Amino acid sequence: MIDRGFHHDGSPDHVSTEAPEPGETVTVFVRTPRGHRSGVHVRTTPDGEPHFAEAVIDRETERETWWRADIVARNQVTGYRFLIGGPDGYRWLTASGLATHDVPDTTDFRLVTHTAPPEWAAGGVIYQIFPDRFASSGTARDLPPWAIPRGWDDPVAGSGPDTSRQIFGGDLDGVRSRLDHITALGADTLYLTPVFPAASNHRYNASSFAEVDPLLGGDAAYRALIDEVHRRGMRILGDLTTNHCGDTHAWFQAALRDKGAAEREMFFFTDDDLGYEAWMGVPSLPKLDWSSERLARAMEEVVRGWLRFGLDGWRIDVANMTGRLRQADHAHEVARRIRRAMNDECPDRLLVAEHAHDATGDLDVGGWQGTMNYAGFTRPVWSWLRGPEVHLPFLGVPAEVPRIGGGDAVATIRAFSGHMSWRSLVHSWSILGSHDTARIRTICGGDPALVEVAAGLMLTLPGTPMVFAGDEIGLEGAWGEDSRRTMPWDRPERWDQGTFGVYRDLIALRRGEAALRHGGLRWLHVSEDAVVYLRERAGERLLILAARAAHRPVRLPLGARCLPVYGDAELSPEPDGTVALPADGPAFHIWRLARN
Repeated sequence: MIDRGFHHDGSPDHVSTEAPEPGETVTVFVRTPRGHRSGVHVRTTPDGEPHFAEAVIDRETERETWWRADIVARNQVTGYRFLIGGPDGYRWLTASGLATHDVPDTTDFRLVTHTAPPEWAAGGVIYQIFPDRFASSGTARDLPPWAIPRGWDDPVAGSGPDTSRQIFGGDLDGVRSRLDHITALGADTLYLTPVFPAASNHRYNASSFAEVDPLLGGDAAYRALIDEVHRRGMRILGDLTTNHCGDTHAWFQAALRDKGAAEREMFFFTDDDLGYEAWMGVPSLPKLDWSSERLARAMEEVVRGWLRFGLDGWRIDVANMTGRLRQADHAHEVARRIRRAMNDECPDRLLVAEHAHDATGDLDVGGWQGTMNYAGFTRPVWSWLRGPEVHLPFLGVPAEVPRIGGGDAVATIRAFSGHMSWRSLVHSWSILGSHDTARIRTICGGDPALVEVAAGLMLTLPGTPMVFAGDEIGLEGAWGEDSRRTMPWDRPERWDQGTFGVYRDLIALRRGEAALRHGGLRWLHVSEDAVVYLRERAGERLLILAARAAHRPVRLPLGARCLPVYGDAELSPEPDGTVALPADGPAFHIWRLARN
């Protein structure tokens, strides 16, 4: 688990560029314990054939030796690993850690020459909004026949036939009126679930991709929101269903009416009772056929058109299923086409994929620039911090959320991060919950101290934090529909101001510390109830302790004073250079290691 002083990651301290051009020479650095003299080599596989280059000593510190080597980004993805010599043979250092045996190439570090994500993205904090439940401008609008009107303070129907039909009246002017709350929290990027017209409150069954739902205020309200977001120096992301549309969409209606219609090729028609392929068999969500060039061109224009309107990027719904059906698999082609369309319009835009399980095989292929990191962040954090008496379903698994130790949680995080490039990792969203899941407050059994630990992990581990609106004030919800509760703007007694302060302070800390936005990661200690890690950038070192419960004291050979950054305990080394960390819990601490 802990790599005994041998370390490399893809952060700027260890790689001369995170966005190499094809054929560019990149200098990589690896750290070993001071005094290691058994040799270090870097292995690449240009054009599929292994090649070794000897590393040389670049510099030494009191405790470490830094080695450097040059490699060429010869292919679109150039994998590399380090061969560490020793008296008893060799070891491999890959993105999954140090191994004393041969390991597959899939865990190699990666240089990627595909279009890099925009520079602003990795340093941001995303704030997710489900428009119908966030805020209302109070504008009276006529509801369509399918809609069931609800009062703002009414309870959400968390299950049953009315769940998608209940309308609470949130709209885009309401979002605009509450931007002060989001800026006070410190988030700088809005992500709104779909705003296209649809016969549901969630709008994932769009009847058009060409306009904004009049129930939300239409195009004019979206224009006003985007302009105000940009005036404040913020960004805004859209949500697009590339896997399906709604059964009321003009494309699908044309295909239904006439078997000879040009739109017919855009869908999968069948001989079964439904007559067409639909997402998960849901009739209102006909699946799109990406073998159709007509569809591809139409969707590319949707992507470009809303970027011209002012969006700063897209989150792609059900990206894991897009372009995939039985023997057909166009998923990577779809991702690349969307990315090329965005590059043609404006390359400084972000493209992130929804993926509920292992997304690593769909990253680093020139399309999606990151994922909603349910597998490599949400699931291990939930499982480590789950309240002892909580019994909830586990993100699509026919089992309850397990309760695991810190060792298994960190092993899960490393297992997934070890199969993607560093830049895909830091542009993937670290999420504690979303409109599709339970809320973190409920997962933690209502314990605000455990929520603080969860928020600390989200805001200090590599990845782009995404806050689901309401988590910052302690809203609860046991599953996706139940978590889509309205923001209680006029009910301050429902706000947990302590939790809001935790989120605000941790976001401010992340925005102020380059090591948290762009630094590398080193795991120092892992036990059942506590984990300790370093974030490092350009000589700055932040020591972070997350504990779910009181635990045995942790002593680390840090050899430096630890100055409190989050928390109030200053720590000094003992004569032997070790530092004893607090043993309380649940608790979250951050210290700055004093420079020698």
